[in-house]
Amino acid sequence: MADPDIVLQDDHSVDEVANRLFFRLYQSSNLMHKAGTNAVEAFGITTQQWAVLGALAREQVQKDGMSVKLLMEYLMVSRQSLTAVLDRLQRAGLVERIRAADDGRVRHVRLTVNGRTTWGAMQGAIQAFYDAALSELSGEESYLLMRFLNRLCTGLAKL
Repeated sequence: MADPDIVLQDDHSVDEVANRLFFRLYQSSNLMHKAGTNAVEAFGITTQQWAVLGALAREQVQKDGMSVKLLMEYLMVSRQSLTAVLDRLQRAGLVERIRAADDGRVRHVRLTVNGRTTWGAMQGAIQAFYDAALSELSGEESYLLMRFLNRLCTGLAKL
């Protein structure tokens, strides 16, 4: 049976659909934050810290890390909010700030050995979270949702 909240009918105005869509995204974001926090709370990690660790755990940045500026752009967050998260992660011994090899004025952030170990230990909980969160979608639907959200981000970035 179709969800009556998402079935488009001819009498829905474009504004009404947009309002419902953005409200549903707001709800989804809040639920994702709450459920994600529960998924990794055993590691003492917040969802914001999870995102930073995940960005820094990518193979192409593991060795040298990333500049704070590139990390801000990648995560689409402000310097102020990222700095606070990085400070907490650094105090926990999960990340370190280092001078860039090619420009001593630039600071890079990278995972510490403890950060890489913690990230590895989190993978089972993260996968269980993803599996549960996406259980209502097929693989194709998940892929399409990702593509649609990428396009939405492109539109929002133009604002």
